[in-house]
Amino acid sequence: MEKQHFFLRLIPPRPTFAYDMSESERAVMLQHVSYMQQHFAHGRVLIYGPVLGKADSFGMGVLEVADEAEARQLMDADPTVLAGLNRYEISPMRVGAARGV
Repeated sequence: MEKQHFFLRLIPPRPTFAYDMSESERAVMLQHVSYMQQHFAHGRVLIYGPVLGKADSFGMGVLEVADEAEARQLMDADPTVLAGLNRYEISPMRVGAARGV
C-alpha cells in the first residue's frame, strides 16, 4: 500500500511560546522531541521542527503514513497533546519532489 503525506502544524498555547516557555513546558517539549525523533527514525516523520516567525511560532512536520487515521493516532499520542499543552492540525499533501524518494 502506498504511503500518504500530511502536513502537520503543531499549535502552541501562545504565539510567543518558542521564546518564553516555562521549565515545566520545556520538559514536556523535550518529551515531544524524543517522541518525534522515534517516528523520524522509523520513517513516519520526514521532517519536523519549529517555525520561528516574527509574529507567530509553531511546530511543523511532514508525515508519511498509511492514512489520515494513522497520522491522527500518531499526533494524539504526542506528549504535548496528551498534556494539553499543544493542539495540532493535519492536512493532506501531494509531495512534488523530495530528496531520497
